[in-house]
Parts: sequence; C-alpha cells; structure tokens
Amino acid sequence: QVQLLESGGGLVQAGGSLRLSCAASGRYAMSWFRQAPGKERDFVAAVSSSDTSTYYTDSVKGRFTITRDGAKNTVYLQMNSLKPEDTAVYYCAVRRFGVVTTAYAVEYWGQGTQVTVSS
Repeated sequence: QVQLLESGGGLVQAGGSLRLSCAASGRYAMSWFRQAPGKERDFVAAVSSSDTSTYYTDSVKGRFTITRDGAKNTVYLQMNSLKPEDTAVYYCAVRRFGVVTTAYAVEYWGQGTQVTVSS
C-alpha cells in the first residue's frame, strides 16, 4: 500500500507562484494530475524513480518544475507564472512500476489540493 500526502495548494493571483508537495511512503516514479470542475483528470508532470527523466504536459512546460527530495521521499511541483486556467484540484499519483501519464493507469492517488488562480 502506497500512502501519499499532499500539501501546498492555495489562492494566488495570476502571474504568481505556488509549490505543491507530495510525501510518499516509498520511492517511486511520481506524477501530478489536475482536475478542473466539470473536466477530466489530466496529466501535468512526472518524474522517474531515478530522477533521470521528467515529463510535462505542453501547457505547463517552462512554467512548472517537478523535483524530488530523495531523503524525504517527497516530490515537489513548483508552479510559476500561474494562469487562471491552471485552477484545479491537483493530485499526486503513483504507479508502482514505471512512470504514469494517464489517469486510468494510476494505482494510488493523493487526497488532492486546491489551486485557485485569480485573474
């Protein structure tokens, strides 16, 4: 059983920054997804278990950065230049073997944290 605990959401003005954290019960490839009201849960970013590879959806490239503190088994999503369209509930996610970039393939979800970007 993989446990995931997220933190760091909040309300920010457009152009601002937030950092999300996801503490895991072990070391895995980890991903972030987001879900806006009335929309599907979409992939945002991922990092491989070895930290050698990162992946981003096109809409966040150059603005978001995924990193890991291996000593804490914690993955971070640094979000800069935030836009109102980034407003969503953000979820960290794990599939125990391999990077996951599609919601249906996720094995474990965090509880979600709300990010709201005002215009």
